[in-house]
This record gives sequence, C-alpha cells and structure tokens, in this order.
Amino acid sequence: MSGDFELAGISPGTVTLHDARRKMQRVVELEAFEIGVYAVTEEQLAEILGIPAPHPRRPASDVSWFRAVRFCNAASEWEGLDPVYRFDGEEVTWDVTSDGYRLPTEAEWEFACRAGSVGPHYAPLSDAAWTGADGVRTPQPVGGKIPNLNGLFDTLGNVWEWCWDLLDPARYDDYRVFRGGGFADDAWSVRASVRRGGAPRMHHEDVGLRLARGAFDTPDEAQGWSAQADRERALIDGALPSGWTPRGR
Repeated sequence: MSGDFELAGISPGTVTLHDARRKMQRVVELEAFEIGVYAVTEEQLAEILGIPAPHPRRPASDVSWFRAVRFCNAASEWEGLDPVYRFDGEEVTWDVTSDGYRLPTEAEWEFACRAGSVGPHYAPLSDAAWTGADGVRTPQPVGGKIPNLNGLFDTLGNVWEWCWDLLDPARYDDYRVFRGGGFADDAWSVRASVRRGGAPRMHHEDVGLRLARGAFDTPDEAQGWSAQADRERALIDGALPSGWTPRGR
C-alpha cells in the first residue's frame, strides 16, 4: 500500500445531489476523473509526511481538512506532479487546471460511491461497510469488505472522507463536507447521500481522506463545484433546520 496510490478511472456521467435540510436537489454532469481504490492509509500518510504509522493498513484518520489538502500537495510533489492547492494563510484555492492529487468534489465522491446504484448502499451494508453493527472500536484495515462496481473499497463506513466542497457557508462559514460514514455509526448515517462536515482544523478518529485526480479547463468551477455558487450560498439567509441531513431522507 505504500508508494504510489492506486486509482480507479471513473467515466463521465451525472449524479443528483440532495440537500435534505434545504429541501433542494441539483443534477451535476461530471467529466471523467480518477479516485482512490482505497482511502489513504496510515502507511501512506506516514511515508510522505514523516510521521508514525502504528497501524499501517488502517485508513489514516484523525486528519483535519487542512492536513488533508496539504497531504494532497505533498503527494503530488512526491510523484512529480503539479500541486493542486494554493495557500494564502488559511485561505485555500483549487487550481482546477492542475492534474495533481486532490480531494474529490462532493459530486465526484457520491457518483464514485454509488457506482450506478440508486439506493442508499451499493450492497448489503454488512457486506460493504464497517459500522457500529460490527462492534469495532477503531478503523479497520482497508479492503476488508466488498468493493462497489467501480472497484472502490470502504467508501461506506470505516472512516468518513473529506471532500473539497463547503458544507453550508450561510450557516457554517468555512466548514467542509465529509462523506461516507464511520466505523461507529449506525446504518442511517452510513449512506451514499448523507452529508456531514466540520471546520477545517477539526480532526476526529473516524475522519480520513481518499485521493482524486483530474484537471479541467474552467478556472472557477469543476465537477459540481463553483466559486461563484459558494459566494451566493454564503449570502442566503433564512430559517433553516439546524443539524445535518434530516432523518427519513
């Protein structure tokens, strides 16, 4: 698992993203991209960042969003690729024309996770994901459950995975999205459509990352993300339900 990152090619397609709290949905057309077959492991994180790896084959966890994007740049430099992210203090911008490693957009993540499925899981959850039903107390070694039809392991369960997108800038300012559910979560949380998020410096034992690659021609938007849309969403005001994805959706 060390060294190069194993990526799967994802063909172009469309995905419908639901924001149950806002009672909105949008259809995103995606260009082809690549995404990690596995979540980044402790071994991979340690090799590039020079930190300990007590459990080499477990997914790297307790990783903040800031550390995740800096790791993406470090992984790009490790393999001689152009870094994707630019830093101005704690302001991070994405050079969408760069082909280095990056976090997937929320639309890319859900499209890759679903692998053509339309239900909440791509397989019976006990076969596909480490969840609270398994009674484990830590992340489990990657690849221990069955993959989806894209050949991706652990997109559901084990650890949540950071995405590039802002969660809800009108309510949560700079919070970023993570997806997929964790090893201690119940079945309701471990679904392809569930959205969670946290502040960029936040880190928890059940949040990690999965790498993506793909460059695009438009400088301020790509794969369902738009800088202009982020600005417009930040200005939206009004009474919205608190919390994350409401139950029953």
